Amino acid sequence: MFTSISGRSVLVTGGTKGIGKGIAAGFAAEGASVAIVGRDADAGEKAAAELGAGGARAVSFVRCDVSDPASCAAAVAEAQQRHGGLDIVCCNAGIFPAARLAEMTPGQLEEVLGINLKGTFFIVQAAIPALERSGRGRVILTSSITGPITGYSGWSHYGASKAGQLGFMRSAALELARAGITINAIMPGNIITEGLADMGAEYMRSMEASIPLGRLGSIEDIASAALFLATEEAGYITGQTLVIDGGQTVPESLEAMG
Repeated sequence: MFTSISGRSVLVTGGTKGIGKGIAAGFAAEGASVAIVGRDADAGEKAAAELGAGGARAVSFVRCDVSDPASCAAAVAEAQQRHGGLDIVCCNAGIFPAARLAEMTPGQLEEVLGINLKGTFFIVQAAIPALERSGRGRVILTSSITGPITGYSGWSHYGASKAGQLGFMRSAALELARAGITINAIMPGNIITEGLADMGAEYMRSMEASIPLGRLGSIEDIASAALFLATEEAGYITGQTLVIDGGQTVPESLEAMG
């Protein structure tokens, strides 16, 4: 149904676990060459081995701290060298340590903004020349419903970073369009990952109860959206957001679900 992306070169930040690993798996399964980026070398090499074990084209790990522009530039260069270029960048790296506003330290704020928001800027900046050469460049951001649409106590810094990604995206879309590069954002709701499991069973039950479709999302749900945005058929879509939340943000209250 869609033009194959086999042979394309993909870089996924935060690709060693959770949603990022799922996105990487989706692209690898379609025959793309994938570089997963993260800070933990042991976890990264293990994830790359797992993702490449099923006959996938090529999956490798590149160590990078996305909050450091020099590290981002080196990671992009390494991905190009390994895979002969770069066509698709998935900005997925993100952290969400809880900190209530009254007690939040400047260091806690900077850590979240540095990885979630600044990391998006730095990776995209580093990748622009390669994406221009590609002729079919795609940038796909993993934002969130938290911040742009909803709020959650203890996550004001996280929400600000995710809303900030969308502000970045809209202006970047205008600049990148000149080179035929698209940039779009996926906004996940509650997706089953290691991070969500760490929130506890009660949190997961309460979230599930708030979702009209009656289930938490899967990493495959997010990977499928990323794959679509990377296709030739999505080439006329840029500066847009795609909410994937099972309808969680639709009802105004639990009573409205009937």
